[in-house]
Amino acid sequence: MKQLGPVQLAEWLADESRPRPVLVDVREPWEVELCRIEGAEHIPMHTIPLRAGELPADRDVVVICHHGGRSMQVAFFLERQGFASVHNLAGGVEAWACEVDPGMRRY
Repeated sequence: MKQLGPVQLAEWLADESRPRPVLVDVREPWEVELCRIEGAEHIPMHTIPLRAGELPADRDVVVICHHGGRSMQVAFFLERQGFASVHNLAGGVEAWACEVDPGMRRY
């Protein structure tokens, strides 16, 4: 599992020459209602074991949560399930709001 900073992710998403990663937001529904990174698929952490098969194992996957702890656990799980390229958004949406999107609602 690789750690990916918010600025690195923003640059990746803006780079049209690179394949777009699959963004997976593992926060609870109430958290996603408050704020989210555009284009992220919401799959709550507790449903990942049942829904991991919905994700493409051959693409880059970036896992997102509030501060990066839950997403790190999910990223490790996905690696153990055979996903080839999994990234954890270090600092989560909190760091994204601080470093990339200061207008994003924070909690």
